[in-house]
Amino acid sequence: MIKVDHKFEFDEKDIKELNDICDECKKKDESVSQNLILTGFKICKSCRVSKTLFPL
Repeated sequence: MIKVDHKFEFDEKDIKELNDICDECKKKDESVSQNLILTGFKICKSCRVSKTLFPL
């Protein structure tokens, strides 16, 4: 039987990435971390909508 260890350790680098600053507009927004979990991109809600409508 295989023993699985479910410990997750965060480095200081990982914590710096979760700073809620959008990569597109450089504004701080709560939706950045939510979109990072949902889509894998650090963008805010307004940049996500604009990228959906105008993907260029």
